[in-house]
Amino acid sequence: MSTVELTKENFDQVVSDNEFVLIDFWASWCGPCRQFAPVYDSASERHKDLVFAKVDTEAQQELAAAFEIRSIPTLMIVRDNVAVFSQPGALPEATLEDVIGQARKLDMDEVRKSIEAEQKGGPEGQQ
Repeated sequence: MSTVELTKENFDQVVSDNEFVLIDFWASWCGPCRQFAPVYDSASERHKDLVFAKVDTEAQQELAAAFEIRSIPTLMIVRDNVAVFSQPGALPEATLEDVIGQARKLDMDEVRKSIEAEQKGGPEGQQ
């Protein structure tokens, strides 16, 4: 599958319609982003069952701000509408493969339970 260009207009639909989405936040002027691009593209060829998407942080500043992207490239993985991974920096191919493998193995029911527990133990009641 070719890489999908994400915009604020199509972001929610792409993420909602697909259970596993990798998102590369990048910019054309960014050297590390250009270095990471072929690694990311090559992974998209190997993992045709996953959606590989890109957000041009220059063209989509609102989207980058919504995700508090401070450094590019930043790779984010969203499974079942939950961001399960987010890390800045150009990942080497072996590391990207490892991250994809770990994200595939996640038990999303456990992830959701963990998020719920974290939210319940959050700032409510603490004043």
